[in-house]
Amino acid sequence: MNFLPDQDLEQLRYHLALAVAPKVGPTLFKAIVSYSGSPKDFFKLTKGKASKIPRVGEKLLEIQKNESNLLGVADDVINTCQKKGIQIHSSSSSRFPQRLKTIEDSPVILFSQGKGELNFDRNIGIVGTRSATNYGKAITKKIIEDLLPYQPVIISGLAYGIDIEAHRAALQVGLPTIAIMGSPIDQIYPAAHKKTAEQLQETGLLVSEYAPGSRMVPGNFPARNRIIAGLSDALIVVEAAEKGGALITAEIAYSYDKDVFAVPGNLQSTYSEGCNQLIRKMKASIYTGPGDIAEALFWNKPGEEKIKKPTLDLTGRDEEERSILLHLQEKVESEIDLISYATEIPLGILSSKLLSLEFEGIVKSLPGKKFKLMI
Repeated sequence: MNFLPDQDLEQLRYHLALAVAPKVGPTLFKAIVSYSGSPKDFFKLTKGKASKIPRVGEKLLEIQKNESNLLGVADDVINTCQKKGIQIHSSSSSRFPQRLKTIEDSPVILFSQGKGELNFDRNIGIVGTRSATNYGKAITKKIIEDLLPYQPVIISGLAYGIDIEAHRAALQVGLPTIAIMGSPIDQIYPAAHKKTAEQLQETGLLVSEYAPGSRMVPGNFPARNRIIAGLSDALIVVEAAEKGGALITAEIAYSYDKDVFAVPGNLQSTYSEGCNQLIRKMKASIYTGPGDIAEALFWNKPGEEKIKKPTLDLTGRDEEERSILLHLQEKVESEIDLISYATEIPLGILSSKLLSLEFEGIVKSLPGKKFKLMI
């Protein structure tokens, strides 16, 4: 497979050069490109124009002076990837995950190995504690077996515990699986999972935002959780302690407005505390079976009639509810203050109406006092 799918080599060199520049994270990278047009165009801007880019200070302008060295680093990465059969996906590539393109802090470059794709129709993330119990392992396997008729790709993090069980269970039933790594793309971590990593490449992918040969640091692993959350249409948390990576991934997925499900567990089990907490805080729905996923995502099994999303019916609604629903239909999601302004409904009454509509499953509350129409 082409290691530079759908990408111009020169543009990719500059994309990588800007991405590896010191102090340029994904958010700042996107701000720079939004202003200048492309990474290459940024390096060609005059100092005066470059200084007008939001959040770009004098120190960051030094990266323009370092163009030659940064391009050298980019060339080394490209050459290494070519030798090792690693694919490079810049955020401007058509094969870059569409699910990530709308997320502000998503990576601007990804590396992958394997025969799978990054834009499957159906993706399910499955995460959990590294200290999985026998119950958690069995439930993970059962979840994936039950999801088989819907043919999703299983996404997880290749870590000990629930993650590796999810990858292995997917391979056993013949579902593609994608491993999002916190290590550089050419360094399998933990090494004990190398065999599974090799097997999953036949139909799936190893994916990392860290270039081959780069340094592996502990902070990489929490950061990769946002990729798992962003790629997943729905996220299932099988077991999780009160604190840990699985809970972080669930919180991120919730902030991305993804459907989050948690497997409820024994109140006396340490590794059920996180799942029960997510359910209690209404940040996750209780997972009871594959029908929960199919209903939330409007999935049908092969050969079944496609599930249709319900249409917005204003029959029987009072004037205030109609105003709220019509506003949300137009905006998809909106902050409560904007809803109040647009509908001229006082905040006190509006809050009550929104709560009622949320109980009906018509409206969903989002972080930042936003609300989204669910039909």
